[in-house]
Amino acid sequence: MYSFKNDYSEGAHPRILSALIETNLEQEEGYGEDRYSQKAVEQIKARLGRTDVDVHLLSGGTQTNLTAISAFLRPHEAAIAASTGHIFTHETGAIEATGHKVLAVDTEDGKLNTAHLQGVLDYHTDEHMVKPRLVYISNSTEIGTIYKKAELQQLREFCDRNELILFMDGARLGSALTSSENDLTLAELPWLVDAFYIGGTKNGALIGEALVICNDSLKTDFRFHIKQKGGLLAKGRVLGLQFLELFRDNLFFELADHANKMAELLKTELANANVKFLTDSPTNQIFPILPNEAISGLQSNYAFHVWEKVDEDYAAIRLVTSWATKEEQVTAFIADYKKLAQ
Repeated sequence: MYSFKNDYSEGAHPRILSALIETNLEQEEGYGEDRYSQKAVEQIKARLGRTDVDVHLLSGGTQTNLTAISAFLRPHEAAIAASTGHIFTHETGAIEATGHKVLAVDTEDGKLNTAHLQGVLDYHTDEHMVKPRLVYISNSTEIGTIYKKAELQQLREFCDRNELILFMDGARLGSALTSSENDLTLAELPWLVDAFYIGGTKNGALIGEALVICNDSLKTDFRFHIKQKGGLLAKGRVLGLQFLELFRDNLFFELADHANKMAELLKTELANANVKFLTDSPTNQIFPILPNEAISGLQSNYAFHVWEKVDEDYAAIRLVTSWATKEEQVTAFIADYKKLAQ
């Protein structure tokens, strides 16, 4: 049984494991004050070309989202998200549990645009309703699409005019930035959003997300918020070492690029076999629409999510490739599908 369910089934890239083993018996300060975390933070700032941002290392995406969003908002303020957004669909109400409503908007491609935001603002007009204050976007999105530079610039301008915070979930940021359709660089993001994070968990790390806060008004006392939400790890070195290794050279981008290439191979070969897709995804998540009988046959050898029923005979499945996906597993899946389709 080979899994295409997610991009975190494997442990960590061997270089990261080696770094953890080699430094295992060294004594370090706790709570992110160790030299490895500090070096990783400086390394990320150098990659961004910005020394005026704050970088915090946290363990996972949900923890990062709830810590950041609850810190950025006042009690009566709410977040706007696509209805497919992770904070709305797959975080067990974590944002609502901190006292902030998530205002969900239906979109065709998992992305928010200025018309979506204007509609929310037009509806929430006075103090008898929550106040929309933060715009939550994911790049890549939960259905594999990406934001282009022009789209982010439009969102940035709209948020500035309407005093909204623009926050980017970057759990799969590596996949977005190495997509064949991408026109953004990592160094451009601090100029386009108020805060974002660089996902390690889904791109070769054991655990870890690097939150980058670009807006000075959001930085105050943030370590207090991390501690209160249980995110300030005593053994913060574990996070620091991983990001230090990921950004020592281009490993972070190489791993994401591999995941994308494996997904592109799946997508191309399935398209050649006359398979249609639920979304047009240029990243490491694809959503082919297959006959129910073929899906049942594939489930004998492969694990994946059945994403959405299309009609009585067809459903869309989600296939996710990772930094560790082997090409022979991809070609085997394609060959098995073709046999079943016959």
